Amino acid sequence: MIVEPTVITGLIIVIPILLTRYLLTSLLSKEAVRRAAFFPPTRGLEKPAYLVNIGTTLLLLVIPFFLRIKLNGFMGIAGVCLSLAALVLYGMSIVQFARPDAGGINRSGLYAVSRNPMYVAFFLYFLGACMVTRSWLLLAILLVFQVSVHFMILAEERWCRETFGETFDKYMEKVSRYGLGHYKSILH
Repeated sequence: MIVEPTVITGLIIVIPILLTRYLLTSLLSKEAVRRAAFFPPTRGLEKPAYLVNIGTTLLLLVIPFFLRIKLNGFMGIAGVCLSLAALVLYGMSIVQFARPDAGGINRSGLYAVSRNPMYVAFFLYFLGACMVTRSWLLLAILLVFQVSVHFMILAEERWCRETFGETFDKYMEKVSRYGLGHYKSILH
């Protein structure tokens, strides 16, 4: 089954992630909206990475309007499953992000596995979209986006270390940046 490239195709891919991000956050609390919109000060390579991040985010939200959804075959089904699972994880991470502990840090739920579950879920969602559309262009943009996100995460981690001190340092020691820390023993 192939969905022709129309506004509908773009809406099918873009609307769920936007609703999850913005509607869910706004339903949780004004503080959640403020926290989610905060970008820490950037330094060095983080400054151009921030601009690349904004540009690639825009492209990730526009390019699907020019693609076809291809649900046939393994790639189509796997892409739908990956995007749906990532959307659930994205929603869970947003709800958990809106409820930090008394010290202001998120350390439970998905944040006990990854320090950045929202970024991971967003990446996985669009990786699923790449699979569903079979778009190498969307994949290339997603990879550039993810490199820029890494620099944004570095800025966030620096800000958290300055703001939360030793508490955040201990959290960083226990929980990996992208959630792969628990699999290090398997990979070696």
